[in-house]
Amino acid sequence: MKRSEFSYDIPEHLVAEYPAEPRDACRLMVVQRDEQRLDHSRQFHDLPAFFSEGDVLVVNNTKVYPARLYGQKKKTGADIEVFLLRELNPESRLWDVEVDPARKIRIGNKLYFDDDLSAEVIDNTTSRGRTIRLSFDGDNAALYQKIRDLGETPLPEYIERDVEEEDRQRYQTIFAEERGAVAAPKAGLHFTEDLVERLEAKGVEIVPITLHAGRWKFKPVGVEDLSKHRTDSEEYYIPDATAEAVNRALRSDENTVTACGTTVVRTLESSLSADKSLKPDHSWTDLFVYPEYDFQIVERLITNFHRPESTVMMMAAAFAGYDFLFEAYEEAFEEEYSLYAFGDAMIIE
Repeated sequence: MKRSEFSYDIPEHLVAEYPAEPRDACRLMVVQRDEQRLDHSRQFHDLPAFFSEGDVLVVNNTKVYPARLYGQKKKTGADIEVFLLRELNPESRLWDVEVDPARKIRIGNKLYFDDDLSAEVIDNTTSRGRTIRLSFDGDNAALYQKIRDLGETPLPEYIERDVEEEDRQRYQTIFAEERGAVAAPKAGLHFTEDLVERLEAKGVEIVPITLHAGRWKFKPVGVEDLSKHRTDSEEYYIPDATAEAVNRALRSDENTVTACGTTVVRTLESSLSADKSLKPDHSWTDLFVYPEYDFQIVERLITNFHRPESTVMMMAAAFAGYDFLFEAYEEAFEEEYSLYAFGDAMIIE
């Protein structure tokens, strides 16, 4: 398929600047693949109605850190922005980052964020990418706290308002435990403690995986022919208990496996045993899912509405069916669903 086949005109007035309050009050479009039917009557807090006792819901417990730092370049004092993409080595404090303005940041440059935290540029990776070594007089726990103190929540660039202190909580799921993401697993943003309790009371088994979503999710696909696109690798972890729960549901004729978000899909579909069951694993994935991908593990998908020509929209199209997903998007625009990270959701059955 071609990238341009996933293009559409963005109805800018529908892009959500803030989440629903409470979070599970957002709308939930029901996308029924077998019947090719769309239901607009639901809200996210109705989610338990779609689950039965013994069903498995897999969530991503990654935790977003405040990845955007502002500082100055030594000597010139020029303002610079450093976006922390990925920690490469905790012992040597090496990080892959993006810098802006990139043309002024070269190997050997020193960058200062405050009196205690500085960095040296040690390598170029891409046009805006650099590898830096952080300098801080303290252990790593203190360093991470310093980054939390100085850093800004990395809201997607399509949210045009200023970042607010409350965004540290808004742009974080209630499942967040494992620090490492610069992009929130957006389908998980709709859950509340009350909703989780209601699901568990119904006998739904909620189990975690960890995949630290990177900044590549915000970037457009760079080639027209999707078979030539390569995604960045991301680290994932599937616990034994999660694999056991998923495999039990797969063996059952009565229960289903539901993925909460595209990061969960990417993780589950990347760790198949020879018998096509899920295996516990700690590895990296560069899986790129687009139509006509043959899903082996995921039976239902909870997801948001996605940006045009994005890899996550392509994954949703692979799961729902290309034509049917575009029909759902057209109706979403007509029905004025809120879009993207803080917007409404859909469940694809």
